[in-house]
Amino acid sequence: MIPASALFDQSTMAALLEYDPLVADYRAFFALFDWSLVQDWQAHRSSRGRPPHPESAYLKAFLIRLREGLIYTSQLRRFLLRHPLLVIELGFHLHLDPTAPYGFDAEQTLPCEQWLREKLRTFDHGLLQELLHATVVALQAEIPGLGETVAFDVKHIYAWVKENNPRLAITDRFCKDQQPGGDPECKVGVKRSTNQEQADGTTTEKKEYLWGYGSGVAAATDPVYGDVVLAEYTLPFNEADVTYYRPLFQPVVVATNHFPTHVTADAAFDARSRLRMPRPARWHWCRSPQSAQPCVLWPCSRWDTALRARLPDAADLSV
Repeated sequence: MIPASALFDQSTMAALLEYDPLVADYRAFFALFDWSLVQDWQAHRSSRGRPPHPESAYLKAFLIRLREGLIYTSQLRRFLLRHPLLVIELGFHLHLDPTAPYGFDAEQTLPCEQWLREKLRTFDHGLLQELLHATVVALQAEIPGLGETVAFDVKHIYAWVKENNPRLAITDRFCKDQQPGGDPECKVGVKRSTNQEQADGTTTEKKEYLWGYGSGVAAATDPVYGDVVLAEYTLPFNEADVTYYRPLFQPVVVATNHFPTHVTADAAFDARSRLRMPRPARWHWCRSPQSAQPCVLWPCSRWDTALRARLPDAADLSV
């Protein structure tokens, strides 16, 4: 909908939307996504009561938050209020007001901060995965050889709970039996473990804990296009890194329509009884440029479709 006001008629508003640099930039960015998936998903949902804002409008707003580097939901809402033409482009149902400069009340149109946070927390995971899958398929048609070498890693995500604030005095802040009230789904886990040498020559293990989640990512790198995320999987932070491997590997194969030629991961993924990888011709150990920890890169030989072939025994590994 293109609104009109006492200051701008519809033809003028259409021209402003067409030539506004910020709106034009995001229009080109949003055109990279297949929004028909979102429309089909919403068409199968109940339409009782007052028509809600389109799911695509929320998704576009959250993409703006990522692209602009906005950490807080309040920052996102203030950003949109400062750019009312962008609010029109997103597709929110406008609260018309002919006395307003752009023909609508942006404050009344945009959902409140609390609802934006709730929407982000409860977004349909299947829909987001479908969008990611469609993006990978489109990129594969654009980038030859995408997915031949795939890297796996897990990044920690802090939960927004007071137990993660070191400035607060909390008894047993990392006790797994005392669930934080601010996030009932997060779990406590070890972020970093180091050995410290004592004066007497002995070593003590020091662990850094946090409440939160682990975001597992399978990615590929292209010298022209840069890094491309092929799959994502998030779990509570008490899960081991190797747990992420199969839920990441399978959607990579489905999206790229072929098995990777090489797979690279750090030492945390070296669990032979859990990975269930096909037998590789040779293991290659290297060191990650971002970490002193060793990582393993192996070429994949003939893969079985059930992905059930076991890893070689330790004696068969060539280091």
